[in-house]
Amino acid sequence: MPPLSFLLRPAARSALRNSARLTLATRAFHASCARRYPGDGGLSNILSGGTAPAVQVKAITQNGIQLADGLLLTAACIFLDGKVFLWNVPEKLWDGWKSEHFEIFETVVPKPEILLLGTGERVEMLPPALRQYLTKVGVQIDVMNTRNACSTYNLLAEEGRRVAAALLPIKPQRWQGAPPA
Repeated sequence: MPPLSFLLRPAARSALRNSARLTLATRAFHASCARRYPGDGGLSNILSGGTAPAVQVKAITQNGIQLADGLLLTAACIFLDGKVFLWNVPEKLWDGWKSEHFEIFETVVPKPEILLLGTGERVEMLPPALRQYLTKVGVQIDVMNTRNACSTYNLLAEEGRRVAAALLPIKPQRWQGAPPA
């Protein structure tokens, strides 16, 4: 008589396949939920006094990037060292862009291990001059669409990596009240 595990294996494989399909269909971004404890303001730092907890993206829509805390970022932004910075850049991708738009990475210490550049709905390669500038500053850059940049950021930040993200919205728009870029 064959062992019981031999008989269950095909059924388990089928159940695993079905659950994997269901998981892929319902989970758009890799994200972890914040643990809440009474008396600590509602949030706990799982790093216990280490660096600031990372920003987590919950969703990305035509309206902007929604963070796990509910904040909706409607225009370009930078995630760096657990903080969100509004990023004043030209509306037209790469038209009028200069190294000054990336100066924050020249001054920050320690430098991020990697900068994820989300270029909106489609991947648009970074001009060689800007790539050379970031390389000279000591920042490794990975260019991808904004959806993938958000998902990758969540994953790497949760692992505790020093990751930064410079994100353009799916639908290009400027911050209200921002000076010309």
